Amino acid sequence: MKSGIHPEYHEIKIVMTDGTEFTTRSCYGEPGATLRLDVDPKSHPAWTGVQRILDTGGQVAKFNKRFAGIGARNAKK
Repeated sequence: MKSGIHPEYHEIKIVMTDGTEFTTRSCYGEPGATLRLDVDPKSHPAWTGVQRILDTGGQVAKFNKRFAGIGARNAKK
């Protein structure tokens, strides 16, 4: 390897969403830094198979309220 062109590779601590921890090597942060995950294989629906129910009714109502007048303006012209 060429010297001086590669980032520092050091050990960091990873904290999963359930609180479990492990140590790995990474270029993230400073040596001994802690990386807390928001989503990991234990909590992500792609790996767990459990889907969240989204508030689609509320999202649709918000969209309709926001863009309700667009069709009305074009129809008057």
